[in-house]
Amino acid sequence: MWFLLLVFLALILMYRWYRQSQILGNLSDKYVFITGCDTGFGRQIAKQLDVRGMKVLAACLTEAGAKALKNETSSRLQTVILDVTDSQSVTKAAKWVADIVADKGLWGLVNNAGILIPVSPNEWLKKDDFRKILDVNILGMVDVTINLLPLIRKSKGRIVNVSSIAGRHALCGGGYSISKYGVEAFSDSLRTRAQSIWSQSLHHCS
Repeated sequence: MWFLLLVFLALILMYRWYRQSQILGNLSDKYVFITGCDTGFGRQIAKQLDVRGMKVLAACLTEAGAKALKNETSSRLQTVILDVTDSQSVTKAAKWVADIVADKGLWGLVNNAGILIPVSPNEWLKKDDFRKILDVNILGMVDVTINLLPLIRKSKGRIVNVSSIAGRHALCGGGYSISKYGVEAFSDSLRTRAQSIWSQSLHHCS
């Protein structure tokens, strides 16, 4: 009985130690770029990371969204106007990020920008209805990631792609589920590439 209790307590202590070891230090030195910060998840992520002391680079679609976010956050948070469907806008934003982070690189990229509508049975929709969602939810994400990947690699940073259960099971017609399946596949391709680079670096070290 006492032995089982000691084992249980040891497991709790090990779990607490593991949780503590996963807490990131020196947050104030790290830059994070977040898309889709006008409303919703992106806005909340930007505000929470700002409170935790990180250097948040928030991309908004509208001036109004950027102004409202600035009014609710600290002076650390910086905003930029970004339309992920416009490659020129993406390139301009990437240069803006590069100029700010300089040699430190970009520690985090949160691809949050996305849209849901139109959603309906497929036969009610046209090709352009699908393209509208795919341009934002997957092609825009790919464009942003490719442009910022060198900065992520420089700091050995992280990429978070906001997906959905619709990326595992098609819940509705339209482009939304298709786009989220694409997000899952794109994320897997990035993960596989990162693991390959890590394995190569270990091989060279040995």
